[in-house]
Amino acid sequence: MQSNYTCIIVDDELDAIELLSSRLMKLYTNVQIIATYSNWQEALSALRTTSVDILMMDISMPGKTGINLLKLIPGIDCEIIFVTAHDNYAVDAFELSATGYILKPIDDQELSQAVDKALERVQFRKLAKVQPGIRIQPITNDGKIAIPGNHGIDYINISEILYLESTNKCTRIATLNQEYISTSNIGKFQYLIDNFSFFQIHRSFIINIRYVLRYDSLGFIIMNNKKEIPISRSAKSDFLQMFSIDQ
Repeated sequence: MQSNYTCIIVDDELDAIELLSSRLMKLYTNVQIIATYSNWQEALSALRTTSVDILMMDISMPGKTGINLLKLIPGIDCEIIFVTAHDNYAVDAFELSATGYILKPIDDQELSQAVDKALERVQFRKLAKVQPGIRIQPITNDGKIAIPGNHGIDYINISEILYLESTNKCTRIATLNQEYISTSNIGKFQYLIDNFSFFQIHRSFIINIRYVLRYDSLGFIIMNNKKEIPISRSAKSDFLQMFSIDQ
């Protein structure tokens, strides 16, 4: 297991940065705060060039909200936890795939839950790269994938997968004929199917675009097995562009 993780804190209030830093260092000896920023310009510059595991950010800041700041860094690769006094940005935050949304004043239990979840995701992502634990068997042009479960390994054709769903730290894989539950995190599957016809439309869902039946403007995709899958606002534009639809 990784023993040290890195964190950056962004908040326009220095007292808030000091308080959050103190709480975090007291609760997690394995999390190193490598930098703090009190204005969005400095934060933007740093986040574009600095690799970090966890970003803890206020939302309401002079000049630009934390939400708007992150939209300027669409490829940011870290776990995001918002720490804010405002509860009306939660939907926007999770559209950006935020790991946590903590309201001020900070509660240690809520902070721990969000950070534990973030560390778990960081660890899964790193393990997926160096110890995937699942392998593609290149038997055909479409390939096969191994699905490890509690009682063995199932081998299925990648071309028959309708969608993958993250659920309770496991992954549900729906195929044309049945469903499988893998004890592996969805992140371990994602890099294996990059060269196939899959698209991540939501933090918890990766779909096979071959089996898309309908896009509903209410914000979800209907697969050909009638399954309704939510699509995030951040993914909507790219999804529609694949089918040459302007929105």
